[in-house]
Amino acid sequence: MRLHLVRHAAPEGLEGVCYGGTDLSVPASRQRELLARLLPRLPGGLPVFSSPMKRCADLAAALAAALKSAPPTLDGRLREMAFGTWEMQRWDDIPQAEVDAWNADLLDYRPGGGDSVRDVAARVVSFCEDLRRRRGEAAVICHAGTIRLLTRWKPGRSVADIALEAARTPHRIAYGEVQMLDLDKA
Repeated sequence: MRLHLVRHAAPEGLEGVCYGGTDLSVPASRQRELLARLLPRLPGGLPVFSSPMKRCADLAAALAAALKSAPPTLDGRLREMAFGTWEMQRWDDIPQAEVDAWNADLLDYRPGGGDSVRDVAARVVSFCEDLRRRRGEAAVICHAGTIRLLTRWKPGRSVADIALEAARTPHRIAYGEVQMLDLDKA
């Protein structure tokens, strides 16, 4: 199965803020702009899967309607990493000792008491395993962290290896960026 991985549009006014697990909307104008860029790149009738978080689900619903597809499948396994008490704090305001503790244990540390990277990777691996049994193409509307994990998935690869590789890879996925993933060739 070939996946079109789409990162949601940028929420407004949150530059430098930690908001992984916070359910935020995206301004309608940004959703429309992203939708207009996506439509020429995607085939009609394409199945759409999405994180249930508003910043993804709203885009997925509009995309599915525009592609004349079935309503999107909202899948909690595609949610972004939750950062517990770090949520909605400026990254610069999070105590350096906590950030250092996370860097010392990228796999199992729970930033702010939220998810560990291993937790999120286990969800993503489950999603990939289910989807690879299908044929054709699909759009997946999700988050940068989820995309980083999805692109490191390979059949039989351990959750720990996927999580560590994704966590060690610098984040360079732009809002609205589309990446391709062929689950049959991963």
